[in-house]
Amino acid sequence: MAFFSYKAREKTGKTVTGLVESPSKIAAARLLHDKQLFVVSINESRGKFDPANVVRFQRVPFGEIVNFTRQIATMVVAGLSLPEALAILRAQTTNQVFASAIMDIEHSIVSGGNFGDALARYPQYFTPIYIALVRAGESSGQMDQVLMRLADSLEGERDFRSKVGGAMIYPVIILTGMAIVIGIMMTVVIPKLTELYKDFGVELPYSTQLLIGMSTFMVNWWWLVIIVIVGGIYGFGRWRKTTTGELVVDTIILHIPLFGELQKKIILVDFTRTLSMLITSGIRLLDALQILKGALGNVLFRNAIVEISKKVERGFPLGDTFAQYPVFPPIVSQMMKVGEETGKLDDTLLKLSRYFQSESENLVKGLTTAIEPIIMVVLGVGVGFIVISVITPIYNLTNQFK
Repeated sequence: MAFFSYKAREKTGKTVTGLVESPSKIAAARLLHDKQLFVVSINESRGKFDPANVVRFQRVPFGEIVNFTRQIATMVVAGLSLPEALAILRAQTTNQVFASAIMDIEHSIVSGGNFGDALARYPQYFTPIYIALVRAGESSGQMDQVLMRLADSLEGERDFRSKVGGAMIYPVIILTGMAIVIGIMMTVVIPKLTELYKDFGVELPYSTQLLIGMSTFMVNWWWLVIIVIVGGIYGFGRWRKTTTGELVVDTIILHIPLFGELQKKIILVDFTRTLSMLITSGIRLLDALQILKGALGNVLFRNAIVEISKKVERGFPLGDTFAQYPVFPPIVSQMMKVGEETGKLDDTLLKLSRYFQSESENLVKGLTTAIEPIIMVVLGVGVGFIVISVITPIYNLTNQFK
């Protein structure tokens, strides 16, 4: 199979360009003719694109996917065909890896494939929920509406992530700076003071002895510290992926004061917003729950969804079923009952997601407010310990001279 670049005209007289995958030029022209395009020119592309040759480890930022979705939604609503929209986006994209992926998606569609199937070839960029929504839009003939809803949802998720991430910048900077200062003190300053104390034979208090012991250990065994830290992180990561490890860690996370409640609210925002979007796009409730199961970032929620799906399939009411699982707060089951009774479950879930998002933003503010004084207290205690441990022997030394 080879790729051919073409220039053609539609019935309306509009000129279109793109690439098509075909075994020969004649077959490529026939394929374009079947799509009711009048071929002006067609030439074999010199470079052959192979998705397998794409650099797999180069990341495509989440913001890139959000912009891609908004732009293609706008173009489709404006009346452009998917191949045309993809060709424009491919030319505008500065990320070469993502541009190659867009080119491959464009080729698949021009060659007669579906948009959803083409996106499914890149699960590292497009989530199962994203792909399921696109397929639902294709089957229902409402691709423009589905893409617009998907773009709105992704933009809301990006803004929410930005708020949460922005609130964590200050604590991270403070903790990083504190770690650097302590590292310099323990490996550079304290060893020099230790030599001074030995020369004068000063009697050292217990705090200074402890500080010198820690400094000596870090200077002589720094390589062991690194090995233990790296090995611990690697071992924890392996254990975290096991069934037991995942259950233990996710349970602990949800019980951490403030942070655990924030994590729970974030999961509920994604769950309610996505379920609303899936139902609105025409996906059956059971199928939507099955899709959502793999997208939730906590095993407790995933296990609950598995059990809920089984009960709903047997005919149990959705609201009553959710009420049986404590990971979901009572308001979820109450609002779902209202949605079931009114026949507007998708609208109810969307309102619920906005409620949880507002709660999450308030928790982020509270967490930031709580972290700042905690950091200052920890920083003050640490600095105070170091200062007392360093100053006390010097004070004793000056008293001896007197």
